[in-house]
Amino acid sequence: MLHASVAEFIRAEPQALAKGPIAIVFIEDDAAVARTLDHCLTSGFRVVLAFSARGPEAAEEDNPNIHWIKWAKTAEAAMSSAVNAVIAAAPGQWIHYCYNAEFLMFPFCESRSVAEMIAFNVEERRDTVLTYVIDLYASDLHRHPDAVDLDGAFMDRSGYYALARTDRWNNTLDRQMDFFGGLRWRFEEHVPKPRRRIDRVSIFKAKKGLLLSEDHTFNDAEYNTYACPWHHNLTAAVCSFRTAKALKRNPGSTYAIDTFRWHNSVPFEWKSEQLMNLGLMEPGQWF
Repeated sequence: MLHASVAEFIRAEPQALAKGPIAIVFIEDDAAVARTLDHCLTSGFRVVLAFSARGPEAAEEDNPNIHWIKWAKTAEAAMSSAVNAVIAAAPGQWIHYCYNAEFLMFPFCESRSVAEMIAFNVEERRDTVLTYVIDLYASDLHRHPDAVDLDGAFMDRSGYYALARTDRWNNTLDRQMDFFGGLRWRFEEHVPKPRRRIDRVSIFKAKKGLLLSEDHTFNDAEYNTYACPWHHNLTAAVCSFRTAKALKRNPGSTYAIDTFRWHNSVPFEWKSEQLMNLGLMEPGQWF
């Protein structure tokens, strides 16, 4: 069943968001949809909201933990409007949002659930988990013209950096930074400047009045910080084929890119240890 809106979904299933954590998946195309939804469930999310222009396929309709909501990706503020509607409907719940062909990885995710990670974060008095979007891409674009290869994905092992985030008056913002790297950095001439950042606070606790913007920042400054004032905090990664897909789909870049491989490409191992060893996420005080 495809619900017409978040409001209609809440009316039809008023208890669906009573217990989290909740995952929101924005389905932009057909790439790795089933794998993305399954990854959210196996990571420990109790509820998955699939925002999509299409309804569920027969196999997808069987899972009572996945709810389908109509979504037009070309609408103005399509992503933030949908997330903000869920925030308003589920205050107090922890929410994660991503797109199809994106996969949340967090420290020790092979043996621990996302609920355990959230419980630790609550003990740290944090209402957010900063995530870095790590680009994945197919090694052979002739065999995988959409740049998606789940079984043979590659990633960049270096080339990531951060700059201090400033306000409109060029004042440095406390504990906020803009992070860059991956395909958006290597092929930046094909990426609009506002979309080059790879930081995204994609795990957070919903509360009354909280709003997400299209640039992946919140109206609460503390939600945009990478750590609390007294020590480093746990961070996670969203391993994503989304940029690679866009670069190969865009007529302005597809013919300029024969391969995403370079001397710092390494096979993606689907293991949190690899990401921690590369410094792309850290456990903080969680051991």
